[in-house]
Parts: sequence; structure tokens; C-alpha cells
Amino acid sequence: MENSIALVSSADSRYFPLLVEWLQSVRRFSANEDKDICIFNAGLEPDQVQYLRDQGCIVEEPDWPCDIPEQRVRGKEFLKSCVCRPFIPQIFKGYSLYIWMDSDTWLQDYEALDLLVRGAKKSALAIAPQADRNYGKVARVQWLGPFVRKVRSFYFSNARKAFSGKVARKLLPYPTLNAGVFALRADAPHWTKWQELIVKALRKGKVFTAEQLTLGMLVHLEGYKAEFLPSWCNWLCETLPAWDDQEQCFVEPSLPHHPIGIMHLSGHDDMRVKRALEIDVQTTDEGAVHRSLRYPYFDGEKLAPVSLKESVDAAE
Repeated sequence: MENSIALVSSADSRYFPLLVEWLQSVRRFSANEDKDICIFNAGLEPDQVQYLRDQGCIVEEPDWPCDIPEQRVRGKEFLKSCVCRPFIPQIFKGYSLYIWMDSDTWLQDYEALDLLVRGAKKSALAIAPQADRNYGKVARVQWLGPFVRKVRSFYFSNARKAFSGKVARKLLPYPTLNAGVFALRADAPHWTKWQELIVKALRKGKVFTAEQLTLGMLVHLEGYKAEFLPSWCNWLCETLPAWDDQEQCFVEPSLPHHPIGIMHLSGHDDMRVKRALEIDVQTTDEGAVHRSLRYPYFDGEKLAPVSLKESVDAAE
């Protein structure tokens, strides 16, 4: 499989309807016909797994990468979708390049996927930093007079707990690399070091944030090669996009209103659960529309199993 590419995602039973929308969104583009779909089973029901396999997906149930005390996991199988990402090439063997997309993302414009592949082919981690002219603050600082009393940022808070204050201070100035969407060649040296770092992070740090923390360490502190992509390759929707009524697509809220390639439903917990939920979104002509941020071309008729239909109906 010299030039084979795998699209990889994961879900538990609760996120299954989102995973199906993600699956439909990537298969909507003919350019993805030659890509295999690989899924981590992180708490899916048996009939949901069967549905995915009937759709031609490759489904594997990964094990924890190291011993983690039960009280830190508490039955949250979905955490495997986080901590097993550095081990993708060992779980889904035989591909030349892997593209990871969280199940709460969906593909609107193929240009984003094309950039991910092009970036990864440079033997680099292709990823979008969690920084954009529209995103706002990347850290919160409390002051005591002229002195810094407390600093809070994703890297600083999590690195201090998992590693040390020294590591946290080194990471503090850097933008977070969002691990929800990335691409990397199978033969890239990043994988081995990332695996080493995440096992270390899991000894003391949070399970939920370990993969994103160590991915940042891999690039910002260890110096592994990265290709930084624009935010529209992984748009974090806690900053609302704009809607282009003429082109019928989501775009960046600022000029030149580039079409968003991958929508990421971060910050919208209610909408992740309720597909029918709509909010006000500004338009490029300074108006507003009331609509959902979820995948708009969802075809429920393709959802054959009754249990699957019920899970989607429950999310309406």
C-alpha cells in the first residue's frame, strides 16, 4: 500500500450519530473513494459496530497504551479515542499516511483534506494551530499589582500537572495544536516519540488531555517537523463561522471569507446531542440566519438498522 491513505476517527455510542454524519461528509467527495475508513471502537454498541462494518469501515477496539488505574478512567471507554491516537499505525497497519478527524468534525470543502495530505507528505505533522485572528485570547492571566499571580492556558495547566513547572513554562508561549484534526505519514519519526511522551503524561496528568498536550510537546519542545495549516482546515466553532448565502457554505467570519474546509463542533455540547438545534449565525452580507452547525447533507435514509435510526431520532 505504497500510496494508501486511511481516514481515521472514533466514537462511543453517544457520539455515534455524529460519527455517521462525519462518515457521510467524507464520502460525499469522490476524491475519498480510494481512502479506507478506520474507526476506533471506544464504547460503541455491537449493532453500531456492525453498521459501520456493513458500510465498509474497518473497526478495531484498541487497548489502553499502558496501565491506568480504574479510578482515573471510571468506565469512560471514549478516552481510548484520545490516548490511542499515537498508536494509529500499529492499530491500523499497512497504510502510508493517516488522517485523523474527530467524530464531531465534518468535511465541507475538500481543499482542507488536500492540504492535510500535502503537508504530511513533507514528512511533517500537518495540523492547524488553535490560533486565529478571530479566536481571541490564548491564555488567561491574573495580576497582583504589576506581578503575575496566576496563568491559565491549555499547555501551562496540563503540562504542570503531567510533567513539571519547567515544562509548563517552556510551553506557555506557544499556540495549542488542536489534536482533533491532523495528518502524518506512517514512516514519520513522530509516532515513536509521541507514544513515549503520552505514556509519561499518563502517569500523573489528565487522561483526557494527554494526547493534545504531548502533541504540542512533540513539536514545540522536541522540534519534530510540522506543517501549520490555516484555521479553516479545522475551524473551532466556539468562534462562530459566518454563512455565505450565495455560495451556501460556512466561511471565515473575516475577509476574505475563505470557505471552511473542516467544521469542528467544539464548544457546542447541546448541538452535538441535538441535530435539530439551531443558532443565529452572521452572514457575509451583514445579516443573520438561524441554522445548525452540523453536517447539512445528512441522509437518514442510509441508516438502515432500527437501533441506529432510533439513536439519530433521539438526537433530533
